[in-house]
Amino acid sequence: MPIPETNPKIPMSSPSLYETDFYAWTEEQATLLRNEQWSEIDVQNLIEEIQSLGKQQRQELRNRLSVLIGHLLKWEYQSERRSRSWLATLRIQRLDIAELLEDNPSLKPYLEEALGKAYLKGVELAVGETDLPKRTFPVECPYSLPEIVDYDFYPGEPSNLVDESM
Repeated sequence: MPIPETNPKIPMSSPSLYETDFYAWTEEQATLLRNEQWSEIDVQNLIEEIQSLGKQQRQELRNRLSVLIGHLLKWEYQSERRSRSWLATLRIQRLDIAELLEDNPSLKPYLEEALGKAYLKGVELAVGETDLPKRTFPVECPYSLPEIVDYDFYPGEPSNLVDESM
């Protein structure tokens, strides 16, 4: 296999630590920051990674809302199949959302926007796990944000499962 020609006036750049060993890069950047070695810091990649962390928190909130909404829909529309597992999922997702918002209070204004996206995924989860047709579920989310995160809100017919677990 022939070796591609290179222009000797343009130096070939070697892959950076960021590209070859991300974990080692993070450790290096932390050390540089700790030692205040500002000129050595990989500023562009560090900016990108910090922004990525913020996006991950938003995604985590949407994912948890999706699972919670999907289980609320299942709870309401398939009441005959309710289980302790569904109840546990509802409670755990609510606790995790509360913890996420406690750790990241600036995400609270994002909740309303996240709800629309989360509802679409929640419907898909409910459709996939109940075998009910998609048209069974409302086009718009039937629950308010306060209801969704309320530890005592369970839509549809009352359930002994909720009473038994208290």
